[in-house]
Amino acid sequence: MSSLADAMPPIALGPLDGRYRGVVAPLVDHLSEPALNRMRVHVEIEWLIHLTDGQVVPGVRVLTDDERGELRAVVGHFDTAAIEELADTERVTQHDVKAVEYFLKKRLTDIAPDPQDAGLAELIHFCCTSEDINNLSYALMVQGAVHQVWLPRAHALLGTVEDMARDLRAVPLLAHTHGQPATPTTIGKEFAVLAWRLRRQLRRIEGAEFLGKLNGATGTFGAHIAAVPGADWPTVSRTFVEGLGLTWNPLTTQIESHDWQAELYSDLARFNRILHNLCTDVWTYISMGYFAQVRGQGTVGSSTMPHKVNPIRFENAEANLEVSNALFDVLAATLVSSRLQRDLTDSSMQRNIGTAFGHSLLAIDNVVRGLAGLDAVPEAMAADLDANWEVLGEPVQSAMRALAAQGVPGMEEPYERLKELTRGRRIGQEDLIGFVRGLGLPPEVEERLVELTPQTYVGLAPALVDHLGHG
Repeated sequence: MSSLADAMPPIALGPLDGRYRGVVAPLVDHLSEPALNRMRVHVEIEWLIHLTDGQVVPGVRVLTDDERGELRAVVGHFDTAAIEELADTERVTQHDVKAVEYFLKKRLTDIAPDPQDAGLAELIHFCCTSEDINNLSYALMVQGAVHQVWLPRAHALLGTVEDMARDLRAVPLLAHTHGQPATPTTIGKEFAVLAWRLRRQLRRIEGAEFLGKLNGATGTFGAHIAAVPGADWPTVSRTFVEGLGLTWNPLTTQIESHDWQAELYSDLARFNRILHNLCTDVWTYISMGYFAQVRGQGTVGSSTMPHKVNPIRFENAEANLEVSNALFDVLAATLVSSRLQRDLTDSSMQRNIGTAFGHSLLAIDNVVRGLAGLDAVPEAMAADLDANWEVLGEPVQSAMRALAAQGVPGMEEPYERLKELTRGRRIGQEDLIGFVRGLGLPPEVEERLVELTPQTYVGLAPALVDHLGHG
């Protein structure tokens, strides 16, 4: 039997690079191995420009505008040939960041061929440990993935949930607490709860800090001071990191401590978990008949039962959210720890960042498509409400409590009296009205309770949806 590993083109080992590639492809520009190398090239080039523009090393000339432009174009034109060249170089160096250094020294020789400029090449990766380049590269990559890919998709999902909340704000729904019939609400209000929770997490993610450092092999600026003792290296480092659009971390070991990553991934995982809650709720509503899945969307449904349209979007989303969270959780747990001044566990761990984002993005896509295929069925919700008049025991006993507190006689033990009427059995409208009429309530209270139905006992649920406009 021939090996699939030898197939051309290569066959994907995982689903993100296989059947789901189209959904997650935008992340490739930010979180793939070539994206990491491109960002390393970017950081190295900007460090060279920063050093020369600031005349940090005495006697080194400032690059011309054309030279800066040509260097930055190396990033803009980082194509398949560049990827392959770097891979070839790494096979020799057996070191990925060193391969980037040699790659750029070759480019700089082409851009500034004057023999007098030969020393310029030594300012590529000047006083840097590999982690100086890597931590900045990862921070910029994750920042780009979050703000340019993940957040726009997450906000689109949030908009869909909020629209459903508003559209269904007044549609009564029999609530279920502990799986049992409970005080009615509206389906729109329940979607608003989920939207509110998702939006809160998005605000946290939008406010995430992306930290970076450039301070040498153990965070002391030792090589920097030894090479150029007259430079204000902390200021050079801070202005460089901030110039990249990151927050400067002044106190690190050899590595930037990754605490910001742990914070971000915890927030992303929490968003995922809330979205998972939405999936399980919507799946349950579908099973109860409260939503019909729109046919004609190209889905087969069950392979053997032609009447079925399975809620596969939400089930697939659940699975992808669980995979994503397994990775985000382990990233958040392990990246904050490093033995003494450095170990390499973070290097292998960070290579899974793209997979964590990919499964989250795939889940978001599934949920958006799943929600687009739903139609609310108010009649089914109304039928369940009409079959559960006992839920009105709550407002009756609450009104009796209020009257008892005001000194109205005959209102004693309202909870116990309603429990005797409703617990363990179904009652209908006539049973409830008869009970209310026999309580001796003040006329206006009696009429208010007699007119109440499970469909109208939704409190302020429709109005509460308006809080979405103030979140």
